[in-house]
Amino acid sequence: MRLKWRYKLVKEQDNQLIFACNNKHIHFFILEEDLCRVFMSTGDQPALTATWTVAPEAEDIPFEGRDRFDLSPFSLPAYQREIGNDQIIIETKLLKAVIRLDGFIISWYAKENGEDVLISNDRKTQSYNYNNKLGKGVYHYLERYKDDLYYGLGEKSGTLNKARKRYRMQAIDAMGYDAEFTDPLYKHIPFYITHNQKSQLSYGLFYDNYSDSVFDLGAELDNYHGLYRYYHAEKGDLDYYFILGPKVRDVVEKYSKLTGKTVFPPKWSLGYSGSTMAYTDAPDAQEQLKKFVDACSTYGIPCDSFQLSSGYTTIGEKRYVFHWNHGKVPDPQGMIQYFHDHGLRICANIKPCLLQDHPHYRELADRGMFIQAENNQDPDVVQYWDDEGSYLDFTNPETILWWKEKVKEQLLSYGIDSTWNDNNEYEIWDKSAQAFGFGNSIAVDYIKPIQTLLMLKSSFEAQKEYAPNLRPYLISRSGCPGMQRYVQTWSGDNFTEWKTLRFNIKMGLSLSLSGVYNVGHDVGGFNGLAPEPELLIRWIQNGIFHPRFTIHSWNEDDTVNAPWMYPEHLSIISKFMKERVKWIPYFYHLLYKANQEYKPILTPTFYYFENDPNTFAENDDFMVGENLLVCSVVEKGATKRRVYLPKEENGWYDLNSGQWLEGGQTIEADAPLDVIPLFSRAGSAFPIRDGEITFNNKHEDQRGILIYPIPGEGETTHKFYEDDGLSVNYKNGEFSYVTVKVKTTSGLVDINVYIEGSFKVPYDFINVYLPRTEKRDVRINGEKTDSRYPFTVKDIESGVL
Repeated sequence: MRLKWRYKLVKEQDNQLIFACNNKHIHFFILEEDLCRVFMSTGDQPALTATWTVAPEAEDIPFEGRDRFDLSPFSLPAYQREIGNDQIIIETKLLKAVIRLDGFIISWYAKENGEDVLISNDRKTQSYNYNNKLGKGVYHYLERYKDDLYYGLGEKSGTLNKARKRYRMQAIDAMGYDAEFTDPLYKHIPFYITHNQKSQLSYGLFYDNYSDSVFDLGAELDNYHGLYRYYHAEKGDLDYYFILGPKVRDVVEKYSKLTGKTVFPPKWSLGYSGSTMAYTDAPDAQEQLKKFVDACSTYGIPCDSFQLSSGYTTIGEKRYVFHWNHGKVPDPQGMIQYFHDHGLRICANIKPCLLQDHPHYRELADRGMFIQAENNQDPDVVQYWDDEGSYLDFTNPETILWWKEKVKEQLLSYGIDSTWNDNNEYEIWDKSAQAFGFGNSIAVDYIKPIQTLLMLKSSFEAQKEYAPNLRPYLISRSGCPGMQRYVQTWSGDNFTEWKTLRFNIKMGLSLSLSGVYNVGHDVGGFNGLAPEPELLIRWIQNGIFHPRFTIHSWNEDDTVNAPWMYPEHLSIISKFMKERVKWIPYFYHLLYKANQEYKPILTPTFYYFENDPNTFAENDDFMVGENLLVCSVVEKGATKRRVYLPKEENGWYDLNSGQWLEGGQTIEADAPLDVIPLFSRAGSAFPIRDGEITFNNKHEDQRGILIYPIPGEGETTHKFYEDDGLSVNYKNGEFSYVTVKVKTTSGLVDINVYIEGSFKVPYDFINVYLPRTEKRDVRINGEKTDSRYPFTVKDIESGVL
């Protein structure tokens, strides 16, 4: 077999080497110093000529995708190659690939300190699926090292490290899933990171293939092949990107850049968003929705938006997208205006499948706007909610136009502010079902996740076209690489139990490590019985430190998860709902960095402390940005929390006590029910919404700065982003930075705060806060102060302090 598949180099041009054997070709691309690509078609021609997920540094791409072989976004660096009798060596300044021509077995090396360090090997006993000897579909087998750790794959259940597990990449509606074990879930993200503990080097593998697939990261064992792992896709071509770190954070940010920019939504998208299916399913939905607004006001709960579940679209017991049930909601515009009058936006649920008795079904079927059955004459019919229906085909330009028109006509013109793109997993099981394919009919199995992506793009464009100067905000449950260009997402319809809280944390971090940064979870649990008070409180404490903060439910006992559901605990819950508002300026700054610099918002502790091997141990902690460590309580009855503080030269501060702590140690933090353990790296600063926070003043924007100075001598500088939080004017330079410079000595904390930029900030002073334990003298903008808490910096009329 090996001699039969002996490749030879037949062409070399534009950083592409083409190898041939038995009329089969393999393309090897040198795209960057640290990025290579391997493409192997399973047929005479590529299964897809376009890519929708590879969009380097792009905000958006055409509906038809990008030419799969367009290399113009890449730098295409100089490289060296050496051809031998049995192998060819290709190397850049950072990466080296040794290709054994017999079987095309690749060994990858990182250039580290003048040495070539082996980091990955294809499996020597056949790594690719020649002549379908391994079965149907696409296969890629690699060797597995015992000390490898695997991260990513998007939204997956279980531990953060995926070693010795098998996962399916297939988007389905997994309502009430077990966050520790259920697989598959809602998203299709065929990317993972390998971290080798021995070499301390990391790399990523991204498979640009959209068919259902399997990732086996060591669950399978076969004595004939040694330790291995594999990727298997049912259809399509083998098209993978090898991304060298050398650190985990390098891999993540390079991969994020490869798949496109994180969208920068309005600031209000970071506020608490209320939701429940119970209100819109009720026969008096409009009254129930009004009561939610009134309850927020009555209980003083700051809330920025509400997610309108699909019950507003019902006819009888079934749901029909773009239809208003005027029995439940007799005055949609009036209802929406009531929310607006109280400072809340509305995100309306929409679905990409029409039931067979939908008022528009026959019209769209006659126009060929659904996914088609094999004969291409009739719509493919699937099970959907309470009936059968057909999925819209977003590779048909007519469908895109119809969808955009309906979003504008039936939602935006009513005053709806945002689209909640839901139930969009495209569960189509007929292998012969066809998509229009922009004029080139294709089996939908090749592009199910792309249908979801194009739905998101259609909704996104509708909102942009309707209000060109406003930043769109969209939500989606399903998606694939590139979804971050359009939407915020969440981990789907979780189940109410303690372990969901724990494993949702890991699920969100897996998404962050997979380039999807703007994430959250249904706080309190979506499905099951109502959360007990302790669980609800702990879930809220965790939820307020995620970019998306939503309490959402469809409880089996007909209860509704809401901040006021347990009056005896309202004071604690209200405290943390307001705490969320306090941190929004920091989250907004991090969201801007995600958009501009491809930096994740939430990360596991090893992300910024990779030199500390203890941070790779499974834990329930996470970083918000580079400097804030959040240690959620995830165990029932716990009032203490063991916390490992990563090794940090200047140590850490306990935000609750102000105490300075040395890094590299495990502590036991106090965690009564009204406390969440939070820690800051020494030398950090955080912008906050200062002052009293109420339902009525939630949109006021007083500013404070929390400063945690280096305990000894040192200097730090922090720049925090500010703009109007709503428009696209920032693209024209209308933004500013609050700059905080801190210089410390043994006896003095010298702070300078000033504003740079063209945007006039909405506050006329800044309060500066230091830890209660700080004993040194403090100087603010050159003036020594005797007062303690807070220090106030005034006079910013000119835009410069």
